[in-house]
Amino acid sequence: MRTESLFRALADPTRLRIMRLLGSMELAVGEVAQVLGQSQPRVSRHIGILCDAGLAERRREGSWVFLRACANSSEAPPLSASIAGLLVEAEAADPQFAQECEQDRRKLAEIRQHRESEAQAYFSEHAHDWDELRRLHSSDEAVEKALARALGDEALGRLLDIGTGTGRMAELFAERAERIVALDKSLAMLRIARAKLQHLPTERVELVQGDFTSLPFAPASFDTVLFHQVLHFAQAPSAALAEAARVTREGGRIAIVDFAAHQREELRDRHAHARLGFEDHQMAQLLAENGFEAGVPVALEDGELVVKIWIAQRSAQDRKAVS
Repeated sequence: MRTESLFRALADPTRLRIMRLLGSMELAVGEVAQVLGQSQPRVSRHIGILCDAGLAERRREGSWVFLRACANSSEAPPLSASIAGLLVEAEAADPQFAQECEQDRRKLAEIRQHRESEAQAYFSEHAHDWDELRRLHSSDEAVEKALARALGDEALGRLLDIGTGTGRMAELFAERAERIVALDKSLAMLRIARAKLQHLPTERVELVQGDFTSLPFAPASFDTVLFHQVLHFAQAPSAALAEAARVTREGGRIAIVDFAAHQREELRDRHAHARLGFEDHQMAQLLAENGFEAGVPVALEDGELVVKIWIAQRSAQDRKAVS
């Protein structure tokens, strides 16, 4: 990275705003364009300059392109982190810049809230046939058997089922867990789950309404955390995994069942998918950045889409570093 190129890339107010937006999360290029109120080609030119300077990096997912700050990467160039810190200080010292950045963050929150509302409407509309919809893309029976094998004979302890949907995972693992907390944001889904799980002892299963980016639980509350066909709905998967890490004890495990990366663009609009699956290296990076040590993923290829199972363990070293 040439110092001259780096500072030339920062010599533009729009690019400074983009860098602050990227300060805490990965964004779709279209989201950046909406926030800035500029055309996507123009924003793409700014992004190209930032990427060429080594300040940001792009990742294509189907027809969408996602952008992240290099400072957020585990292999970030030394100057990237320093510049990210300098921009934080600049926002604190410059009222006009701070106002612009705050307006950008509010606009981004509005855009994402609108998408979230659309997704919740979708979940409410399809709550009764949710299990049937999932079977359009993979064999539930094969996935469930593979997940049980991947988790092995180790005790599940206190299990958190994030995005429980109709409660199928809670039902499946009820006998293996000391206690299960089944969480979902959709009240319609929770009503279906409550009916499905009513035969289980109430002291063994608890249903909770909540958001996976702000879990209503104390740190280190669970031994096992499960995301079953949930993470592809996350606008910011890293934020969801950070919360999962917070509530997982040292040495506890996370199990993620989701689609491998694919090109089925229609799932964004028809079924509210925010992400078109995950590459193994992408998932490994997300897990590592949030304090998990990932094992070898399992692939199931019997459905229209390949389903992957990632099992990872909460790093004791990382937990101590955070606390």
